[in-house]
Amino acid sequence: MVGICADTRYWSLKQDPVGMFYEPYLQTANLDFGATYEVRTRLKPESIAPALRLAVQSIDPDLPLEDVRTQQEQIDATMQQERIFASLTAGFGVLALSLACVGVYGVMAYSVAQRTNEIGIRLALGATPRQVLSMVLREAWWLSFGGIAVGIGAALLQARLVKSLLYGLQPNDSFALAGAALLLILVGLSAGWIPARRAAGVQPMQALRHE
Repeated sequence: MVGICADTRYWSLKQDPVGMFYEPYLQTANLDFGATYEVRTRLKPESIAPALRLAVQSIDPDLPLEDVRTQQEQIDATMQQERIFASLTAGFGVLALSLACVGVYGVMAYSVAQRTNEIGIRLALGATPRQVLSMVLREAWWLSFGGIAVGIGAALLQARLVKSLLYGLQPNDSFALAGAALLLILVGLSAGWIPARRAAGVQPMQALRHE
């Protein structure tokens, strides 16, 4: 029997499919290394395993049946190292995002405190709280934008170093980079929101007396 099947990742999920052929086990000269069988069924895995063992024992009681698992379990075992690395990376990413949020908040809060007199003068000359709020949020935007631009540039430069650790995703994937940039902008603006609200609520006379 001769046939053609679709390309498949046989040895590794991270490598591109390579040329391969299959042959009937009856035509194989040596089976000392064992054989792998794939069973397609609608039954649950825990119910099919005993039936498979009984079928093998009915042919040869001394024939061992080892490593019975589903295809999904096989894929999960193959990707276990990558999953651990992804979990660690995600954890460090959340930590870095939290530190960035705290950093932006600290910088904006310090900037508002240093400019209290200026904000009071602006309010005394007719500036509205909305305008003060917009001014502080613009600063938070430019601060976030500058950090994101530097971060994306560094990520593109180091793309080759992380390419071997990615599966199903390119290191310069525009969708992923855009999503990360949007998330960081939202975090930066959120971190600057509290200082901005505080600046907009400053009373002109109180701000002018501030040292």
